[in-house]
Amino acid sequence: MSAQKEAKVIDGIVKKSGDSSLIAILQEVQSHYNHLPPQVLTLLSAKLEVPLSKLFSLATFYKSFSLEPRGKHIVKVCLGTACHVKSAENLFDKAKRDLDLSAQETTTKDLRFTLEKVRCLGCCSLAPVVCINEDTYGSMTQEKLSATFKKYR
Repeated sequence: MSAQKEAKVIDGIVKKSGDSSLIAILQEVQSHYNHLPPQVLTLLSAKLEVPLSKLFSLATFYKSFSLEPRGKHIVKVCLGTACHVKSAENLFDKAKRDLDLSAQETTTKDLRFTLEKVRCLGCCSLAPVVCINEDTYGSMTQEKLSATFKKYR
């Protein structure tokens, strides 16, 4: 995207957000780009007259923000105690294989999926649990996981 187009997007977000907090504006930016591109943060800094360091500080402090491109579908595998006891780590490994991710990768090359480990999703009675976007799947098995990914392809 050209700098001119990005500037228009930022102008629109700032205008729409009005007097919202910086966090709300960053959430809008991330919603639009699916991450917080550094060049966009630079434009936002100039537009809002806020130090770039403050925007990067917020972007790196809150786990919900990402400076790296993320997939269209966010896959969260719960590794909290109840899920761990029911072999959630094996589900995570299966997800990595199904999504063809190396040990270091978290996002597929086509930007369709981003895989994350989380400590608790708050639905321990459904363990093991996997969330894809806003959808929660309980009593997950490796076989069900592979079938579930097909719904999002």
